[in-house]
Formats: sequence, structure tokens, C-alpha cells
Amino acid sequence: MQFTCWYEAEFEDKVQNIQKRLAQKGVILRPTVVEKIQAKFLRLHPELSLVVDQDGLSLAALGMKMQPAWQAEIGRLKRSTLKTEMIVRATQANDAPTLIDATAGLGHDSLLLAKFGAHVQLVERHPILFTLLEDAYFQAQSDAYLQPIVARIQLIYANSADYLTALSEQQQQVDVVYLDPMFPQRDQHQKPQKKQAQVKKQMQLLHILLPEENGMDLGDELLTCAHKVAKRVVVKRPRHAIFLNHEHPDHQWLGDACRFDAYFNLNL
Repeated sequence: MQFTCWYEAEFEDKVQNIQKRLAQKGVILRPTVVEKIQAKFLRLHPELSLVVDQDGLSLAALGMKMQPAWQAEIGRLKRSTLKTEMIVRATQANDAPTLIDATAGLGHDSLLLAKFGAHVQLVERHPILFTLLEDAYFQAQSDAYLQPIVARIQLIYANSADYLTALSEQQQQVDVVYLDPMFPQRDQHQKPQKKQAQVKKQMQLLHILLPEENGMDLGDELLTCAHKVAKRVVVKRPRHAIFLNHEHPDHQWLGDACRFDAYFNLNL
């Protein structure tokens, strides 16, 4: 895999560090220095690329750029309570469980769960997305509010299905596996909606980086693997989506737009 990286000259050392980290994951980074990375520059270079500027490391395409930006989540973290966050109640994060987030995304759910006390293993297999998460993690370590939260998060570069399978073969267990498949299948009987609100910029760029047609896991295999290692598996779904792997959950927490399906393994 080859990837273009636009960067401003003052961040050359950071780019060299990123280049080394990606090379270890089989990615050839092609750094190109530019005078200034502005909105106009991004519009004139719409191809998928990495960008390093005063905001840190970002993914860019179609005139937009995005990053996990964990520091931007501080407001939500401070406002969140056990009563307002279904995901916390579903995972029992306030009981400090060992938890694997097997569908890392931008890591925002893991950050919230860690805030409530969960010890999170954040697993991601795509080298570009993993490197973006690393950058967010490193920045968060220097933030006084986030530092004790991210201390409970471990980043793991691995295929989640392989990672869960290896844990099972080693007879290792965790309290919770959390799944939030990127491309949730919807109920075949659900009426098609009129044009939905535009997907958030972050998700638009993630969909370009991780296109569904390239075999991105819808989560069925992960659910099977998760059952073997977790006392509780929690799956985030759109409210009207079909059950993951067509398995009916043992319990549900229902919201207006989404739900959390829980599967309990009493044998572990």
C-alpha cells in the first residue's frame, strides 16, 4: 500500500516518525512538503491522503480532512452520566470491566467507556486508521483531563477476528466485547427513507478509506468469535437493523436512533 502525505515544513520530524511507523505495517508513505495546507489546497487535491499540519495528523479527501480528535470529546465526557449513556449501562463500564472494542472506528466509544472505568483494548487492523488513533492517543496523553482516561486504553494493531480467536485458543477471557459494525445491515422490511441527513464528515472519509465492497466485516464473524472469550457481548445497532448474525440478544437497551443488543455467556 502506498499513501500520499502532505505536510508543512515545520512538521518534518513528525512526518518522518509517522513514515517509520507505517513502514513497519507495510505502508509506503510518500511525503510531500507544501507551503500551507488550507481549504483551497485540499479542494485542489481531492484524492485520499494524509495531512500533517498544526492540527496534527489527519485523513483528507474531497476537500475535507478529519481525525479522531479525542480532545474534542472532552465536553461530552464531562457531561456524560450513567443515566444519559446507554452504552455505559449496557457494558457495565462503571464496574471497571476488562473490555475489547473490536471495531475501533475513531475510538470515541472506547474513550467514553474508559472514562467510566473500563480497561479497554482498542483493536484496529487498518494501518492508516491505526496510525490516526495512535496520534490521537499521543496527543491525549499530554492533556490533563484525558491523561488518566487514556491510561486505561491499550491500542492493539490486529485483525479483530484473529485477535479474538487467539485469545480463545489461549483460553483467555474478558468481561466484555463491544461491537459497532461500520456498515450495519438494516431490516429487510424497513421502509426506505427519503434522503438521509448527510453522513458526518468523519464517517464520509472513513467510508472512503474502508469501502464496504472491499470486504469490510459487517460483524457476523466477530460476534461468533466474541462469544468464545467474553462474559458479555454488546452490539450497537441502528434501532431497526436486523440482529447481528441473525442472533436474538438476551437483553436490549433501546434509544430513539440506536439500540444496544447484549449477549450473556454464563459458562465463562
